Amino acid sequence: MPVAPTTPTPATGAINSLRPWGGVATFPDVAHEFTGDLTPALSAAVAKIRPGARLVSVRPFGIDDAVERDSATLKGTGYGIPLRLEIELRDGSQETLVFHTAKPDAFGHDRRADRAADMLLAFDRFAQIPHHVPALDVGAMSRDGASLVSLADAGDFYLVTGYAPGHVYADELRRIAQRGALGPDDLNHAEALARALAEIHSEKIDNPLRYTRSIRDLVGSGEGIFGLIDAYDPSVDGAPPERMQRIESLCDDWRWKLKGKHARLARSHGDFHPFNILFSDAHDLALLDSSRGSMGDPADDVTCLSINYVFFAVEHPEAWQGAFRVLFHRFFDLYSQLTGDEALLSVCAPFFAWRGLVICNPVWYPALSAAARDRMLLLIERVLSSERFDPKMADEVFA
Repeated sequence: MPVAPTTPTPATGAINSLRPWGGVATFPDVAHEFTGDLTPALSAAVAKIRPGARLVSVRPFGIDDAVERDSATLKGTGYGIPLRLEIELRDGSQETLVFHTAKPDAFGHDRRADRAADMLLAFDRFAQIPHHVPALDVGAMSRDGASLVSLADAGDFYLVTGYAPGHVYADELRRIAQRGALGPDDLNHAEALARALAEIHSEKIDNPLRYTRSIRDLVGSGEGIFGLIDAYDPSVDGAPPERMQRIESLCDDWRWKLKGKHARLARSHGDFHPFNILFSDAHDLALLDSSRGSMGDPADDVTCLSINYVFFAVEHPEAWQGAFRVLFHRFFDLYSQLTGDEALLSVCAPFFAWRGLVICNPVWYPALSAAARDRMLLLIERVLSSERFDPKMADEVFA
């Protein structure tokens, strides 16, 4: 990167260039605005990377430090504001290092996890590229900006959570499928889940960027519709490539219908399926594995659970009329009553398709019969081709 001549900032001064993007307090995955002096942390990092070295000066690079100022090609933005660190080595020689950070933007970096992924990928891959500058360290800034935490020696990341006693909701649905009728607690549990989602979705979020991101991820991410379709082997019975291409095209059309509906953005679970839901013996509810930034369109959570009432019945048709049909419609009705979400049925089609594509994929459910897969895909196609989802469409699977 060419560097325009500037006056070095003394290494004892506060590095205010790390503070331009601020943060939104709603969720903890945003960037943090550092108000303190990062210089001591930079000095410590230099000493780790180059033992015995001393930080001499710090100055920011510009977005475009070209010597020839051609306005037509002048770059208007970047993914971060790197700092040029001039250091003095133990033997008195000079070296220049570059300290990189990233800022939130509309290009897939709005989550803290996105920015961390970029830094980790750079550290892992720079050395594989001939002629590339070396990556010397990677890590995180503490929340107060007082220190840097190196991750250079780290492998994969880990998470430790608490434990909730109970059984997964999927076990209840399996029992319902086997007996073909509702038990004494089944309707109450479905209603409890509708109430839980209404509570989760009650927090609305004013962030158009995040809604646009959530819809883009729904269709185009590896965990979304495109990624799931890519995971279908061309030989899967009932899911030939031509059929999957048509479904993918319909889903892409829905992205354009939804992408402007950012007023729908709300706190969400992001993976509200029966294997992430626990009920204790005392009927207490616990949830596992909130995903995708814990914000999105409420239709995602609603369809994620409701389609499983169809799925657990698809190999046991008699259980649909005797039990799952009641749960499916009661869940939808109660959630709609509690939230007043009149637009839900007009936006939920691609979310329903996404969750249906998981269910139909042999990677996830290898025991699903070809006939059942075909019936589920027919439902997906019917939903995607309709302007408004009618919950009665689920009944057609068992007609």
